[in-house]
Amino acid sequence: MRKALLCLAACLGAAVPALAGPKVIRFGKLWDGSGRVVTNAVVVVEGDRIRSVEGGGGPLPRDAEVIDLSAYTGLPGLIDAHTHLTYGPSPGGNRGPIVNAFLAKDAMKKTLAAGVTTVRDMNAVDYADVALRDLVNMGELIGPRMFVVGCGLRVTRTPFRGAPVPSCGLADGPDEVTRAARQQLAAGADWVKMFGSTGSGQDVTGFQTFTFEEMKAAAEAVHALGKRLAIHSYGPSGAKDAVRAGADSIEHATDMDDETIAEMARRGIYYLPTIDHNRYYADNGDTLGYAPGYKERLNDFIQRNLETASRARKAGVRFVMGSDAIYTMFGENTRELGWFVKAGMTPEQALMTATRNAAEMLGMEKSLGAVKPGYFADLVAVSGEPLADIGAVISGVRWVMTGGQVVVDKTQPGHPGARE
Repeated sequence: MRKALLCLAACLGAAVPALAGPKVIRFGKLWDGSGRVVTNAVVVVEGDRIRSVEGGGGPLPRDAEVIDLSAYTGLPGLIDAHTHLTYGPSPGGNRGPIVNAFLAKDAMKKTLAAGVTTVRDMNAVDYADVALRDLVNMGELIGPRMFVVGCGLRVTRTPFRGAPVPSCGLADGPDEVTRAARQQLAAGADWVKMFGSTGSGQDVTGFQTFTFEEMKAAAEAVHALGKRLAIHSYGPSGAKDAVRAGADSIEHATDMDDETIAEMARRGIYYLPTIDHNRYYADNGDTLGYAPGYKERLNDFIQRNLETASRARKAGVRFVMGSDAIYTMFGENTRELGWFVKAGMTPEQALMTATRNAAEMLGMEKSLGAVKPGYFADLVAVSGEPLADIGAVISGVRWVMTGGQVVVDKTQPGHPGARE
């Protein structure tokens, strides 16, 4: 299946053009991801990396292409650490993975247009995510840099309505979990994910699925191979066991007790509350065919999710932005940052969740999440003042560069938006 997907490269998107000479990007202001703001910033890009970052003035490289974004504020390329690029664009259809991989082209385009240049994609059928990542890395598909999990691990149970039985990732008991985790990494996954509770779409039940012993087996197997483990848990009991078992990130968890939250902070476990995706479901439930009462169920969960996030912030838990974007939600990836501000963060603290914190979680803190010499040339220009109003990030993206190539330009009249 992966080979078949790779063969679709010519159809999925145009190849990124070869890198030329150095580029000089001028920003009116630049927030560099470390808390520093540079006025009249000049960023020199060579190949796919940043060569230098300076204040205004000084000689420019000869024969450099100059990109004047002095009317805008520069930011590092943003990281959305929980997406589902191969889900969609609508649920319920029995589409094959090749079709969904093709449809992911539009999701990738919208993700880039939101200023997101890196994603951690959190489950796919038949390793379609591995193939998409490889196509991006080969330059055959224009999209965000991808970190992937292959098939998320699941216990055997009745699948939720409209979903096929997973073709891989099923595991019952510690030994099977160890085998399944190793299988994902052997298939090329960067992380391993476990579905540690029920919960998806209109289902906000959060019943624990994997046991503590199974989660611990996964953590030990994954860490022994130098990789990291993410555990999905809508409910508190699965999150508690995930923390005890040694997960590296906890996804969605709501109603966690103070002891679990304190242990997350002590261990440095990353928290991706994914608050906004339930707002998306509430807004689109009729289209998605959800059962009556879905708005009330989802809105109640959102408020509990937000309250848990607020307590976690006060306890010093490390947050990472994850949209859980799915179906037609791509392009709304950064709306999660608005919820973080509602939970008590400053706009700058919220931005850190999509830059420095996310890069550290991915083990890429020396290459992503900041505008510094030697880092990937992933840059975003926004209108407005992002350190005063997070809305400037959510709705003000005007220009995006990834790996030294401009992929979105909305700065000119009649702009084409994300480039084909």
